[in-house]
Amino acid sequence: MPDATTIDADGLWVIPGLWDCHTHFTQWAKTLGRLDLISARSASEAMSMLRAHLDERRASGTLDPNVFVVGMRFRHSLWADDEQPTLAAIDAVTGEQPVALSSADMHCGWVNSAAARRLGVHADEHTGLVGELEWFDAYTQFDKAPGAAEETDRLLREAERDAVSKGVVGIRDYEMAENIDTWIDRFAAGINTLRVDAGVYPERLQNAIDAGWHTGKALPGSNGLGRVGAMKLISDGSLNTRSAYCSSPYSGIEPPTYGTLSYTPQQIEDYMRLATEHGFDIACHAIGDEANTIVLDAAAATHAHGSIEHAQMLKPIDIPRFAQLGLTASIQPQHAMDDRDVITRFWANPAGIPYPFRSLYDAGAQLRMGSDAPVAPLDPWLAISAAVFGTESSDREPFQPEQCLPVEVALGASTAVGRDRLEAGDPADIVLLDADPYAAAPEVMRAMPAHVAMTFVAGKRVY
Repeated sequence: MPDATTIDADGLWVIPGLWDCHTHFTQWAKTLGRLDLISARSASEAMSMLRAHLDERRASGTLDPNVFVVGMRFRHSLWADDEQPTLAAIDAVTGEQPVALSSADMHCGWVNSAAARRLGVHADEHTGLVGELEWFDAYTQFDKAPGAAEETDRLLREAERDAVSKGVVGIRDYEMAENIDTWIDRFAAGINTLRVDAGVYPERLQNAIDAGWHTGKALPGSNGLGRVGAMKLISDGSLNTRSAYCSSPYSGIEPPTYGTLSYTPQQIEDYMRLATEHGFDIACHAIGDEANTIVLDAAAATHAHGSIEHAQMLKPIDIPRFAQLGLTASIQPQHAMDDRDVITRFWANPAGIPYPFRSLYDAGAQLRMGSDAPVAPLDPWLAISAAVFGTESSDREPFQPEQCLPVEVALGASTAVGRDRLEAGDPADIVLLDADPYAAAPEVMRAMPAHVAMTFVAGKRVY
């Protein structure tokens, strides 16, 4: 009989291991070592934070004039009209030091002139902003800087430790990079604590098919922890950049705009068909109500299986289609907390229902929850709290209380088994807590990471 270790869990709560079903794990890891602008309430405040960061780097001797300074998570959609990004403001603070700041939703960048030249991107001459498709390509260049590989390795290990300390046992990683080979290399290098489903983007799909990959196939050397994930396709933009594709115009924007599609409807259908015919699930980003209609139509036409990522605004007629088509609604409830004031500003007259969590659940849709880290922190307890309470604080009224979920549903949607309780035969991915996870207030739920006593992945104690 193999050696066994008995763990006394008397007095502890036990739940299935938690998953974050939508991450950009490398970019999340890098927030642990980059300037974080999430708390900036205006362009001038963001520039003050940047100036202080540059001064600190100069004083410590770590500011290299040939290496990009990268900042994360500015939220200009919440800033006043006279406090929006400008090229003049960032140039005044940075001079010739190349500086690039990524928006909270990662759908645009704010760069100075030096960074724009080095990246070869078009920054708006007034705002200094770089649009989403060009920004997606530009963002990958930061990983090629001197010393970037070593820094990334260190931060990835730190991010894994942080995740398991919160009870996370697995992630779905939709990093905008070559993900399969990257995770094979990471497992080989000992970055091997979490279960990982490694997503594939459409432009790399054919190469993945030619290499014999399909969703669910084990990654070599991962000891069963790594698998090939779904094809991740981004159909439209985001609310915060007013590029999510909607059937009605954004409020308060002149000239009127409905957002943009990243691919034509035919391209979306073609990619879904290619994925489905070769054993790939889909994970299709759709935020605006019209984008959701288009991707649901494409899934129906191709018999695709998998998930719609975000599903942030849905026409009532489209809500039952998730269950009818067997598609999972992969939602990020913390985004509703971050966006509730943005919705009031830019979706004042929506044709659909924003963040329809309960409506989807009542219609029979399978729910899975995540963070979209680094857009929101990689912390399932934040997502669970947002879904259950609809507010970050008991002092503020819930946002759309009719869309809040029962706690057992939100907790189950944050696990691989879809339940809040363990059953015989489940994988040995287990979390032990020293406090009741069915918390009665948002503040208590958001503090649950401090009450994670142990985390097990495949029976191995990792925290």
